Amino acid sequence: MQALFIGVVLLVLSVVPSSNTMLQIMATAIRTPAWIVLGMGGALLLMHWLIAGLKTRTKDLPVIDKSARPTRPAPTVQERREPVLGAPNPTPGMPSSVSAWGMDVLERIEWRRFEALIECLFAQAGFETRSQSHGADGGVDIWLHSKNAEGPVAVVQCKHWQGKAVGVRELREFLGVMTAHGIKRGTYATSSTFTTDALAFAKANGINAQDGSGLLRMIQSRTPEQQDELMRVATEGEYWRPTCASCGVKMVERTPRKGGAAFWGCVNFPQCRATLPIRPRRI
Repeated sequence: MQALFIGVVLLVLSVVPSSNTMLQIMATAIRTPAWIVLGMGGALLLMHWLIAGLKTRTKDLPVIDKSARPTRPAPTVQERREPVLGAPNPTPGMPSSVSAWGMDVLERIEWRRFEALIECLFAQAGFETRSQSHGADGGVDIWLHSKNAEGPVAVVQCKHWQGKAVGVRELREFLGVMTAHGIKRGTYATSSTFTTDALAFAKANGINAQDGSGLLRMIQSRTPEQQDELMRVATEGEYWRPTCASCGVKMVERTPRKGGAAFWGCVNFPQCRATLPIRPRRI
């Protein structure tokens, strides 16, 4: 109100006629500031009216008692293990949901998530782990190190297969890699199973053969907190979309030009021509 009053006074003084040249110069000089002050006064008055009106409309609103709101009980261990994945996505290969630890988890995650899961298992056991996300691995997916020894003390090879058992040939190749590096301890982990001959070969050569069922027993023997960590690792990101083994990037759906079933292809095509079949989406 004071700014508005001052603006009016200045504006009146600036327009009062006078025969004195000095007064006319002063009147001209204060005319612009008078309009500025008058405008500021009007804006402040408008803001005052708006604030007063808002207070009038809100003062009678009911007060909500927050203590009366229902509280959600703390989640159970089972609930904490189940990641919230949202509504099912129709993208090929994407599952509708993931339950608590079971064979369905090992089947639905892609090969890179499977390797990350195995690496986390050994890290929880106290090993220092080293791995690479893509490229030629020389037959070793994970190197295991101990604080009490120099160099790797064991190696791990992961095979994320479905419906196909790991045979003697794969175990024999793995033993060759162990021998080449002078390492006597090795684990061959698969989401599938081993043939009878492969299991006999592994036992005779000191290879720890872990199939899908054995891995699940190992996971379920961990604490609830460790199982939660393993689930987060396994279902990180687009856990169902395969990673290009050569480039280390997620693959995309492609359709053959001449027709046929869709497949996963590398985004770096044609520089990279890596492909994988699209598994039917489980309901």
